[in-house]
Amino acid sequence: MSRYFWLREAEKAVTASFDAAHKWGLPGARCHTCGTTWASSGHQYPAVDLSQLPERHAFEKARPEPFPEFARLRELVRPLAPPDAALPPGTTFGPLVGRASGKFGPFTSLGHVLWVVRRDALERLQAEGVRGLQGCRTELRFRQKDPPELLELQIEPHGRLHRDCIPPDVPPPCATCGWVYFRLPEEPILDAASLPTDLDLFRVGNYATVIVGTERFMDAVRRLELPGITFHELPTR
Repeated sequence: MSRYFWLREAEKAVTASFDAAHKWGLPGARCHTCGTTWASSGHQYPAVDLSQLPERHAFEKARPEPFPEFARLRELVRPLAPPDAALPPGTTFGPLVGRASGKFGPFTSLGHVLWVVRRDALERLQAEGVRGLQGCRTELRFRQKDPPELLELQIEPHGRLHRDCIPPDVPPPCATCGWVYFRLPEEPILDAASLPTDLDLFRVGNYATVIVGTERFMDAVRRLELPGITFHELPTR
């Protein structure tokens, strides 16, 4: 039976830090049906390039928009995004742009929600047969000489939390905008039937800030002695 692990950043043994944001993003949405103004976290597509879109400037500033305008902008980027991507309000695209400093290990996280990886570490994991790793260029600016080549991992949402760990009183998603809110359970359970069988790294589809690696991913990271990640096993049902 497959085993799955929640990835979190290890206590920093290195001094790396970065202050960056993706180049483009969908605005937040103000929904006329449920009355909620919201944007998501964890939906990030650094490989998606909006530079050729005539309306690319509409994606450069974070802000809320009425739902119909949000939906119009979403349809402009949909052909450029991965098939079946949900693209909720707040989805971001393109490279990380900003400042970085310090000594970067193989893996560094920004708020546990996204991960950058040194190119050499990514290539070693791929050589070990870890599936579905996509490293995307960044535009991080260093003051130091000979900065490392850092790539952001594009980690897409797949699978779901099992309904047994979601409170029973959570209402269904808004029929217009899809908004639904519940706190992440203290002990998340993954819905085994929904999990991808061809990827070793993915986000949870209905809680995209939770990043999951397979046992194969964990074993490769440990075998190659790549520090920076802690692994917490998640039950499946």
